[in-house]
Amino acid sequence: MARIVILGAGISGHTAALHLKRKLKKRHEIVVVSPNSNWNWIPSNIWVGVGKMSKNQVIFPLRPVYRRKGIEFRQAKATALWPEGDENNPQGAVDIVYTDPERLGDEERLTYDFLINATGPKLNFAATPGLGPDGNSLSVCTAQHAEETSKEFDKIVEALRRGERKTLVVGVGHGTCTCEGAAFEYTFNIEHELRERNVRDLADVIYLTNEYDLGDFGVGGMQFAQRGFVTSSKMWTESLFRERNVRAILRAHVERVDPGVIHYEQLDGTKESLPFDFAMLLPPFRGADLKAFKRSGEDITSELFAPNGFLRVDADYTAKPYDSWTAEDWPKTYQSRSYENLFGIGIAFAPPHPISQPRTSPNGTLIAPAPPRTGMPSGLMGRIVAQSIADRLLSNGDAPLHKASMANMGAACIASAGASLKNGSAAAMTMYPIVPDFERFPDSGRDLKETTGEIGLGAHWTKLLLHYLFIYKAKARPLWFLIPE
Repeated sequence: MARIVILGAGISGHTAALHLKRKLKKRHEIVVVSPNSNWNWIPSNIWVGVGKMSKNQVIFPLRPVYRRKGIEFRQAKATALWPEGDENNPQGAVDIVYTDPERLGDEERLTYDFLINATGPKLNFAATPGLGPDGNSLSVCTAQHAEETSKEFDKIVEALRRGERKTLVVGVGHGTCTCEGAAFEYTFNIEHELRERNVRDLADVIYLTNEYDLGDFGVGGMQFAQRGFVTSSKMWTESLFRERNVRAILRAHVERVDPGVIHYEQLDGTKESLPFDFAMLLPPFRGADLKAFKRSGEDITSELFAPNGFLRVDADYTAKPYDSWTAEDWPKTYQSRSYENLFGIGIAFAPPHPISQPRTSPNGTLIAPAPPRTGMPSGLMGRIVAQSIADRLLSNGDAPLHKASMANMGAACIASAGASLKNGSAAAMTMYPIVPDFERFPDSGRDLKETTGEIGLGAHWTKLLLHYLFIYKAKARPLWFLIPE
């Protein structure tokens, strides 16, 4: 009997665990290691952050699901990999430290036959002085963060009702952040709520981003077909900002956040200060703090992991100028080049380069979105790696690995622009492929027939439906596997 250990129980890791169990049943052991006891449907955290949902509507406990499915669960944090084993045992192993209150602080070296690194991101608030809930800004990255942010938003609304003018800033807190889509969503959800609560007139809403243009979203922007015309995500997004009277500050790197003041540098090298009364700024991501060692004890962390802490997989990490990047640079199987039984999926794998063009200020500051790898792509990676491992186990190691390159993968995204069953709205976008391929699609890098955008009430209803569908799927309810990633 083989043991498959999965580090992380987010969209990618949880998806992999459920698919592995469905395919392998009781023939092999599946162990999930996660420091968190709950699963969180992160896309709906923005609604928690404006009080449209409670924290308990976006989370549920993992242990009962895994117990029902026959999956072992260790509430613990991984700290080190031993892919060749140690001096006492040649089998690959991972060191874990329990966060479970009943075993808090206990350590264990857990052996494996296959390991999937799906640890997701470390929220790197420390990259910007004063950033984050422990500093001078707010967050919706976790359900708990979002709940606390909602309380602060309510205080702002009460002040507006008293006739006080307030400045609300939403965006990213560093020049290399990703998840601009989530910042976009939260911006327009608070703007919508301010209108719904009849206090919009005294509120200045500002979007602060590292994007070169609105509508970049970390994917270099899009061109898409809309009602028979070809338009750009830049034009489409700018029109929404004008319609909602939201001011955008582009090409910005936040240097620090003081109480009530954001200090930032822009791409042209100028430095500005922005006073605020409410600021929700997303942090940059880095990989989990994992070390790696050879059997002899030699540290091989820099061999397995990129400097940002993400696992190197089957990508081309050769340093190249922007004009030399190709779709072929991106990983296909998510297998480590160093160890064939080690995989990295979701945010945990190291991208070969950004998707958006990187740019540097005259001061040498990198201001460019990191590539997004959340949601639908993470789920697809979890499924195909689960299929690859299951096929290898069921075929005595002869089966080929499944492939799911982001350069040959489409994605659908629904960005909420206001939560209301009667007058809410959302932007529904599809793109193919996620990573542009200018050899196949010379004009825009993407297939215009498969890259589309629409905004309206119907998209909000769809996003709300998906909230319930994906929580149903994550709870592994009957026929869960028929719901696509």
